Amino acid sequence: MKSLGIIFNYIKKYPRMVTGYFILNILSAFFSLISLAMLAPFLTLIFGLQQNDGVQTSRFRLGELSDQLYNTLSVLTQTPEGRIQALAIICIIVICTIVLKNIFLYGAMYVLTPIRNNIINDMRTDMFKKILALPVGFFNEQRKGDIMSKLTNDLQDVEFSTISFLESFFREPILIVLYLFAMINLSPELSVFLLLFLPLAGLIIGRIGRSLKKVSTSVQIKLGEILSTIEETLGGIRVVKAFNAEKQQLEKFKQENNQLLLMKNQTIRRRDLASPVSETLGIVAVCCVLYYGGSLVLNKSFTLNGPDFLTFIAIFTQIINPLKAFSTASYNIQKGAASIERIQKLIKEEQTVKENPNPISIDTFNDSIELRDVGFAYQDKIILNKINLIIKKGQTIALVGSSGAGKSTLADLIPRFHDATTGEVLIDGINIKQYKMNDLRNLMGIVTQDPILFNDSIKANIALGNLQASEENIIQAAKIANAHDFIQQKEETYHTLVGDRGSKLSGGEKQRVTIARAVLKNPPILILDEATSSLDTESEKWVQDAINQLMKDRTSIIIAHRLSTVRHADEIIVLDKGSIAERGKHEELIAQNGIYCKLVAMQEMR
Repeated sequence: MKSLGIIFNYIKKYPRMVTGYFILNILSAFFSLISLAMLAPFLTLIFGLQQNDGVQTSRFRLGELSDQLYNTLSVLTQTPEGRIQALAIICIIVICTIVLKNIFLYGAMYVLTPIRNNIINDMRTDMFKKILALPVGFFNEQRKGDIMSKLTNDLQDVEFSTISFLESFFREPILIVLYLFAMINLSPELSVFLLLFLPLAGLIIGRIGRSLKKVSTSVQIKLGEILSTIEETLGGIRVVKAFNAEKQQLEKFKQENNQLLLMKNQTIRRRDLASPVSETLGIVAVCCVLYYGGSLVLNKSFTLNGPDFLTFIAIFTQIINPLKAFSTASYNIQKGAASIERIQKLIKEEQTVKENPNPISIDTFNDSIELRDVGFAYQDKIILNKINLIIKKGQTIALVGSSGAGKSTLADLIPRFHDATTGEVLIDGINIKQYKMNDLRNLMGIVTQDPILFNDSIKANIALGNLQASEENIIQAAKIANAHDFIQQKEETYHTLVGDRGSKLSGGEKQRVTIARAVLKNPPILILDEATSSLDTESEKWVQDAINQLMKDRTSIIIAHRLSTVRHADEIIVLDKGSIAERGKHEELIAQNGIYCKLVAMQEMR
């Protein structure tokens, strides 16, 4: 099974712990078998089935040690006092073996815990590492809820299936093999008769288990959809309330939740079949052996005596639990297989923006950024087409145009959030694909329309990406961004928590914190993606002043809907349907009376 191979890839990272777990299980199983083997001399002693020379010899043998034990018991049972001593010896041996069995069993579980947790930890780390490595475009087509479901619910399913798998794979086969060895040692005839039932049991359990995987996949997909609904509702709670859409959202949630309920009921019912089916098959086998073996004993058709026959039955009843656990684990691994495949699909997701195997380092920007015949298409839809643009060091370039014209996509090509489909992007005459990605992005500071803050302190948000920054540098960056004054008014100043997505700050305050972050980074290239379009007039003034400070002596690329903010750009690029329709300074474009002029006129009419 493919999912087992994936689990083994993680297990093999911990060979010492796995070896220790395997050895401890062998020791636990061995002492468990010893305690069961003492049943034969116990029954012989209690029911007085001694031969003339002592205890009747059992067919079960564990080498010279067992022979010495039988000889000792034979001598002791010659007298009534000796029989009491023999009984005490048997009880002491059983107690010791049970204690040792459980000590080694606990040791095995003690070792298993870090193996299991390390596997889940490694999977979660691999997933999050992949999420961070994937290009921005990947998240535009994926539900956030589905990604979160893979990091939570799918991993939880894998954890449960991994636990049962590890316990069963490294423990149950040992028990089964040892118990089978003891049973064959006692009676090969009955053992062969018993083994005829095992293929039938495996066939029945396997057919039920295979149906679990399909249902489990549907459950995980539905969980992802529910998480997406929750995430969207929480993110848009103001809109939901403003439009009285609570009932609509509730009905949508209830519908998806009820579908999940039906799927989970179906999955759990099929999973729960494992235990009763395997137990029923085991009891049927026990009864058949009781009838067949008992008739042979009663008819004296073979040499197995009564105590050995009961010992055989006792060992066989013990083999049912490992078989039952193994069948349950097979159900769980089928259920977990769906989650493992979903996780692996994310981990194996193609990384379209890849680091060059032999990258070039870059720590300064000296000359220009050039887009040469650049095109970008997404799912056969052309977003940009034959863009030719040179941005000299120190210039301010503005990208304007209607929504969907390709402005943000063009800007995203420069830090390699996407890679151009055709043509190439160059910095200082070298294709940016040749540079180290970290070095390339270190050259750039980005301020977006929606200020992204993390649920941490203001100080930590400003210092994002520059954890070594001193407090003095952070304060200086905040002053340049016109943020220092409002930060000082907070009760905990720079240590104030901003809340989820910066919810404790106003829009203008959040944007100024993000500008301070860019100032602290001190990048030679600045990308401003409609940084003031969502602000009120007063906040816009504060933020625009901060942006003007930030843009000094930097190469700036500005994406703007408010055209008043780009009048003084060195060149304005007007995009229309993915192509450059017009370019020039503000006055030149107004004189052309084209697209730009119409956009300006429309804004002045508002």
